[in-house]
Amino acid sequence: MTVDRLPPVAPEVTATLVEDLSPRLRKRLDAAVTKLGARPTHRDGDTVTIAVDDETELRLHAPGGVVATVDAITCGCLLAPACVHRAAAACAAPTADPAPEPADRPSRAAPEPASATDPGSASSPEVASPAQRAAADALWSAGAAVLEAGVDGAGAVTRSTLLRAAHTARLRHLPRAAGAALSVVTLLRAARAGDPSYRTADLVTALAELLGTAHRVGTASGAELAAVRGAARRPYSPDGSLRLYGLFTEPVVTDSGHGGVRTWVAGSDGRLCTVGDVAPGGVGRALGVADRAVRLGDSALTHRELGRAGLAVSGATVSPDGRLGAGKGVKAVTARGAAWTEPPLAALWETPPAEQAARALRSASRYADPDGGGSDLLFLDVELLGAVRESGSTCLLARCEGGMCVRLTVADDDPALAHRDNLTLLAAAPGARLRIIGRLVPALHPRLTLLACSHPTGEGTIDLGLDRLRRADLPDPAAPVHLAPLQPEGSGAHSPLYLLERRVEQTVPAGRAALGMLGDVTAETRRMRRAGLPTAAGLLTALCTSAAQRDRDLFGRLLPADTDGFATYWLAAARYTADVAESLCAAAWQPTQAR
Repeated sequence: MTVDRLPPVAPEVTATLVEDLSPRLRKRLDAAVTKLGARPTHRDGDTVTIAVDDETELRLHAPGGVVATVDAITCGCLLAPACVHRAAAACAAPTADPAPEPADRPSRAAPEPASATDPGSASSPEVASPAQRAAADALWSAGAAVLEAGVDGAGAVTRSTLLRAAHTARLRHLPRAAGAALSVVTLLRAARAGDPSYRTADLVTALAELLGTAHRVGTASGAELAAVRGAARRPYSPDGSLRLYGLFTEPVVTDSGHGGVRTWVAGSDGRLCTVGDVAPGGVGRALGVADRAVRLGDSALTHRELGRAGLAVSGATVSPDGRLGAGKGVKAVTARGAAWTEPPLAALWETPPAEQAARALRSASRYADPDGGGSDLLFLDVELLGAVRESGSTCLLARCEGGMCVRLTVADDDPALAHRDNLTLLAAAPGARLRIIGRLVPALHPRLTLLACSHPTGEGTIDLGLDRLRRADLPDPAAPVHLAPLQPEGSGAHSPLYLLERRVEQTVPAGRAALGMLGDVTAETRRMRRAGLPTAAGLLTALCTSAAQRDRDLFGRLLPADTDGFATYWLAAARYTADVAESLCAAAWQPTQAR
């Protein structure tokens, strides 16, 4: 049985079922989850049946596709409903997205009443309510427990504690923190199941977002508090009439099995927006949807066509991240597009690369406030230099404004998409000059995933994930360029920051105790200080010292570990390394003469 064969279960349902287990059954829960995962399942409409054994069946009722109540999971064993099977099924199933709040419910808790004895309270910024601070404290404790145990020790009981904290946070109108907790649960489940798409770096980011957001709830006020709380829904706000010009269409394929496309358009003022169509279906759906009509007003344009045409939209609605709404009041008709060399699109390529990279970094930051707007796309004029070898892969090297060299890589290696074949052909045409669109890859050197480019013949554009270049499309190559294997570039090329980054990552799989046994780090801290990173050296020392510290009482017995203190040092190290890495990335995009 695989997780995707079970219906998603609401977080509060899983948490309640685990909490209702006796201490003895909680100890058996992880083994029960594993055992249940090997049993056959059968779906009949909204009900999924699991054969616990030859005589006992477990049923998950999911009207509307989600198991929303505790009573919706039933078991036929003799110990039911107090058996371990119901909780094990909930823990094995994917976690359902939280139900949206009613439209008339406030998106945040009401502020605490001002004190009549405080003359300045009327003008003081709003702060979190006591209930919100309590919910944030519970999230912090649950996240710190994950760091203490690591992936190996974060079993079903630990995850259910996170789910309960996430549910409470959502009820207290803290959707950002609740979402971070659910992301941690999903990644923990993927890690323990051996999911090939799991990456430790993703869990590091999710844990740091959870702990950081939970901490900020108690200290933030005013506008900062609103950003920390987040929004339960992505609101679409009216934007009147828009004249839009197509840029390109990219295929979207996710690790969760979803597929579709996203078409990028620009307004008359250069603002970027997207029209998307992504649903379960994988790469096959992505290729098919590209030639379906765009879901926007009365337009009959397909996504491919919109990427090269235009739209006149009235009654437009746009989300903070630039997605165009497709409500009943939206009207859209086909209009003339613009070439990349014509206004208003040509202006996108006129901004210096360093400014574009700084803007893209603000959007792509691992810990950016949600709905902050902006885009991680860069628009560059380049001269192709040829293919170069990197560790384990090959990329296309190009020279842009100011002589800066940029590494261009494929956005998706799936052979069904055209990315890899197109990049291979372009690498065989050194000297070709192209106008390109790429997505910033935060690194210690200029790096993009290549999404679209002008046609090598100068006529039209190429959606590099969907359109396939032919060798006849390429100009005669210039004299071959012989390039040695690339070495890292930029001001942070040889930064020992990775010495702290790897300790942050090593905590996640095996927990605090494993980090405490790694031994002396004096040599590492000395190297970081010599490189001008004294803060990194101090954080590494504090992190490892906290990991190894275990005090004893008067009788020599070990006292409980300081999980809060360790989580604080770990969070500081995780956020610090992310901030410094982003600063080094921004510096790498500066013109050579400015470094």
